[in-house]
Amino acid sequence: MNMSSERIWVVIPAAGIGSRMNSGTPKQYIKIEDKTILEYTINRFLEHSKVHKVVVALNPNDKNWQDLPYQENSRVITTKGGENRVDSVLSGLDQIRQFEGTEHDWVMVHDAARPCLNPRHIDDLVESKATSPDGAILAIGAVDTVKIANNHQSIEATIDRETVWLAQTPQFFPLETLRKAIRVALDSEATVTDEASAMEVAGYHPALVIGSRQNLKVTEPEDLMLASIWLNRGI
Repeated sequence: MNMSSERIWVVIPAAGIGSRMNSGTPKQYIKIEDKTILEYTINRFLEHSKVHKVVVALNPNDKNWQDLPYQENSRVITTKGGENRVDSVLSGLDQIRQFEGTEHDWVMVHDAARPCLNPRHIDDLVESKATSPDGAILAIGAVDTVKIANNHQSIEATIDRETVWLAQTPQFFPLETLRKAIRVALDSEATVTDEASAMEVAGYHPALVIGSRQNLKVTEPEDLMLASIWLNRGI
């Protein structure tokens, strides 16, 4: 791959406050051993040879970022995050375009609280570019039986779990295509829960690349214990 003409950027929305963790510290800044969750996450990409630069979208009131060891790192750029995840992602994409990104570049968007990403899955996404021009996301198949509930929290129906995939990140798209798709989705007030949903609204069909349960998102306190086990073992 010619990195000069077709670079891969990473956007990490990290402006959330992590209310479900019952912690005074935003979850991305909780420490596991000697590093914050966000450091593990960023380092996954800095250590990967195919990644050009990482853009981190921060809360305007962030007081923790300054303590992380990226102040002198030219491959890590920050931008002001927004109220919702999608606003932070768009801010990151705009920052890339203002900085040095071109219409030939691609971008991976990754959750700040997924510190256990295996570099093999970054490779799998990069390879998917050859056959999936609409982009691709990491996802895992459902192993549990999936139910649809009604308003009374009773079962309405059972879905064939063979058709159900649980979306993960990174989600990987052409930079300009994703940027336009998010703007269209926001203008139409569509619900955008992840980058793929913005692409879907715009009529694209991103591919599914098989991820791993190891690539968990730290949301509840028990996730922290699982993440620490994976990180202690070495990814």
